[in-house]
Amino acid sequence: MELINFDNAATTFPKPPSVIRAAQEAAQTLGGNAGRGGHALAMRSSEAVFSARETVAELFGAAPENVVFTSNCTLALNLAIHGIMAGGGHLIISSLEHNSAARPAAALAKDGRISLSVAQVFPDDDRTVESFRRLIRSDTKAVVCTMASNVTGQILPIRRIAELCKNRGICLIADGAQACGVLDVKLEGINILCTAGHKGLYGLSGTGLLVSDGKFPIKPLIQGGTGTSSSSLMQPTLLPEALESGTLNIPGIMSLKAGVDFLRSKGIPRILAHEEEVCRVFMEKLKSVPKVQIYRSPKAGYVPIVSFNVENLPPEKVSAALSEKGFCLRAGLHCAPLAHSSNGTKSGTVRFSPSVFSRPQDAVRLAKTVKEL
Repeated sequence: MELINFDNAATTFPKPPSVIRAAQEAAQTLGGNAGRGGHALAMRSSEAVFSARETVAELFGAAPENVVFTSNCTLALNLAIHGIMAGGGHLIISSLEHNSAARPAAALAKDGRISLSVAQVFPDDDRTVESFRRLIRSDTKAVVCTMASNVTGQILPIRRIAELCKNRGICLIADGAQACGVLDVKLEGINILCTAGHKGLYGLSGTGLLVSDGKFPIKPLIQGGTGTSSSSLMQPTLLPEALESGTLNIPGIMSLKAGVDFLRSKGIPRILAHEEEVCRVFMEKLKSVPKVQIYRSPKAGYVPIVSFNVENLPPEKVSAALSEKGFCLRAGLHCAPLAHSSNGTKSGTVRFSPSVFSRPQDAVRLAKTVKEL
């Protein structure tokens, strides 16, 4: 049975052939440890990794030395949150945050190391910005805000929130996991951008990014070998080495570089238009299905994600039934209980998320299968 992946918000699949080739070539030819040693193999790996930094930096409008490679977006967010809030202070997160941001924030607050507030997000951007504004205090050190919800795809007014933070000297940490690759994301007011490499950037699993504008020092969460300042027992303070302890995942990094090159060749606006069309077709067909609720507001903008439920059927049962027919969709809380509480979907939803490789005709078939339920 052919499997149709509509769970690309978790991990894009299939991957572009160029991404697979890049990882394979790296495993075959880049056998040195980047940044460790001056021999030919190490230098070849170092040059390849720096080239990947340049590629990522150009995509997001950053300096190459401020591009940090991580194993996923979760690690990037933990590095940013723990690193910025190391000295205590007040932190604000949005009500749509993924647990990758919400849990480290909650853990710091539980331990009494910081104070924490949650800003309610509304379909109306004005109300959302005002929600953040009201929570800012004299000791507010950082704001953590997802650029787009992983549950419904709602796009948050990140530029307006960035301006709010800039005017008050507050560090803005943005979670771009659902935005990067489908929206034209640049730092431009975002101080620290955290994102996944394996979602909209089409890299392999086990890849992520922390991209900084360099304005806020980040205290390292992990210490270890960096290839620089080896005579000192103290962790280097300069990026990227300060946050890149240990051996880098070079095949993964090369796959991520190839994924970014793929985005450029296709064009992010074209990718967005294609995925939006697949979502449009799916939602249009669902309109004729009784007892189906789609969680979108006409007042908000969305990345290509559609969350829905079928009346009287738990989302997990809907997903399981669809899986039996070859359709892969995620159901449940999507690791974002705050978002479900905010949206009134405490039992979760079924999430539809296409990629550049998704076909409208498969969305039509899926909607027909939902109707048959």
